[in-house]
Amino acid sequence: MSQSGKDSALPKSGIIAVIGSGTMGAGIAQVAAVAGHTVKLFDNRPATVDKAIADIRAMLDKLAGKGRMTAEEASAAGKRLQAATKLEELADASLVVEAIVENLDAKRQLFSSLETIVSDACILASNTSSISITSIGAALRAPQRLVGMHFFNPVPLMALVEIISGLASDAQVAQQVYDTALGWGKIPVHTKSTPGFIVNRVARPYYAEGLRILNEQAAQPSTIDAVLRESGGFKMGPFELMDLIGHDVNFAVTQSVFQAYFTDPRFTPSLIQQELVNAGFLGRKSGRGFYRYDGSQPIPDPATEPLYERPDEIVQLFGEHPLCLVVKERLSDSRIEQNPARPDGLLIKTGSARIYQTDGRTATQRAEDLNLPDIIVVDLALDYASAKRLAVAHADQCGDDAYRAGVGLLQAAGYAISRLDDVPGLAVMRTVAMLANEAADTVNQGVCTIADADMAMQKGVNYPRGPLAWADDIGIGTVANVLRQLSLTYGEDRYRVSPLIQRYQASGRIFHG
Repeated sequence: MSQSGKDSALPKSGIIAVIGSGTMGAGIAQVAAVAGHTVKLFDNRPATVDKAIADIRAMLDKLAGKGRMTAEEASAAGKRLQAATKLEELADASLVVEAIVENLDAKRQLFSSLETIVSDACILASNTSSISITSIGAALRAPQRLVGMHFFNPVPLMALVEIISGLASDAQVAQQVYDTALGWGKIPVHTKSTPGFIVNRVARPYYAEGLRILNEQAAQPSTIDAVLRESGGFKMGPFELMDLIGHDVNFAVTQSVFQAYFTDPRFTPSLIQQELVNAGFLGRKSGRGFYRYDGSQPIPDPATEPLYERPDEIVQLFGEHPLCLVVKERLSDSRIEQNPARPDGLLIKTGSARIYQTDGRTATQRAEDLNLPDIIVVDLALDYASAKRLAVAHADQCGDDAYRAGVGLLQAAGYAISRLDDVPGLAVMRTVAMLANEAADTVNQGVCTIADADMAMQKGVNYPRGPLAWADDIGIGTVANVLRQLSLTYGEDRYRVSPLIQRYQASGRIFHG
């Protein structure tokens, strides 16, 4: 994030015009009014403007009732909201934020009209989530004063604002909008106008890898969701999140990014999601998506292994991996034996059972490579000490007794265990590796900074950790190796390692430090 502070922010005396009184436009109007600006709200449907202003004022009163602001502050903010009945009434605006339909021609036409109405000093901003700012600005007489100002829904609650510069956008204009957003209490980040900007680009693997795991029948949606929540630390799993967003919206964004990047396989849409859209199973808003929301069926419980006995054999721990430290602390007794780390990455051995953290290979492939049958791989966790659930897979060669011994040991350490079929990289590890890879490419291609990439994903979609900070934590070499193993297994360019990750791995650098 820029450290310029609020130096160039628009003064509170500057009038903010918002065009579009839907959910996003109303939210932007509320935020600007609370920040102290007079706000003119316009829509080509005047009745919706009146309703939006009434709804905003009711929300402000509700916030005052909860002690989030004083009654005087709520009343003053409400009075700063004005309805505009025609575009010409926006002539005195210092900043116009457009929040209309996601259609390039409609946005171009609107901004072309505004250029003949507002002053030359007025800044124009689009709340587009997917359309190129460069393309919108190409039709303008003065494209240098156009930037993107992408808020996230619900606007009053979500902190992030992506400040998007098109090819012609003036850097000082972008900085002034950045500082203005900062003054409104938001967390802005700078990004270039590339497909998906930061958040909608970097987030694609969160959905895509879950869909791939489902497509390979490794687990059902409820199990994958539980693993990403209870082990990965995400607020929502990919399937419940897609159901919340709406599959029509999520699939359309994926298609848009895929086409915009000239069908780069990294962004390939899912046939599973396409079928849901074709069926009209759009998620919560239609009553059915991956789950049913019409009351006919409860959301299934995640698949959880039955409780197995803790093995009687000595448990050998190798190295200081966080999982080993948890097992040592929780099961510390005479049957625990601490050993130095091993070059093959073995974490835990009990009897013939050997437990490794996934490195992107299947457990079956690892068993073949090591010529050891009883291999169990365990997934990544955000924090093994607080994780409630771990995903595991076992090699096809693994004996039942060895598998039960390994799972029983992890259960004795306090984990619910979900067994996935033997897919490479399991769920959390491959998802985090791909998120970090995409974030690294956004930085490598000059779309944003390292700090802004991580901030955007934490504040825009509530990730528990920025993807690049996560890569630092688990090791950039680990991320690179997981991706290479996935690429070897699938034979796809989709899993190519970002040049920036390769460079950092070779130099021993980290993203934050």
